[in-house]
Amino acid sequence: VLGLLVWALIADTTYYLHAAYGWVMFVSIFFWILTVLFFVTYLLQLQLKFYVIPWSLVLMIFNAVATILYVTAFVTCAAAVQPTSWRQWDYNRRAAASFFACLVMITYGASTFFSFRAWKGLGSNAATSQVTDQA
Repeated sequence: VLGLLVWALIADTTYYLHAAYGWVMFVSIFFWILTVLFFVTYLLQLQLKFYVIPWSLVLMIFNAVATILYVTAFVTCAAAVQPTSWRQWDYNRRAAASFFACLVMITYGASTFFSFRAWKGLGSNAATSQVTDQA
């Protein structure tokens, strides 16, 4: 949802006049589409049909790449915001897009951390995996 906000806020400005916003648009659209595809994959449990693919590793790599590219998109978007824009609403939307790009970057970073823990198998221990029913 936050990536869609970045996309919509930048698309509603005169982004085509500034090459830097083309990169922000590419990153936000590309990762929004891929995130929706991963969501549908997990919603329909398609990962169970393609059991050969190491989904936890794929998800960790996806989140890491998304984090890195959203760092560049956030820095680009924030650096290109000009308070002396000839259209005041362009400034407001670009500043809001920078804020939401920062939130998306943090969210993908947290997802990278949690997917790394899932890939490594952290979060469980031998005691919890050895518990049996004692009825």
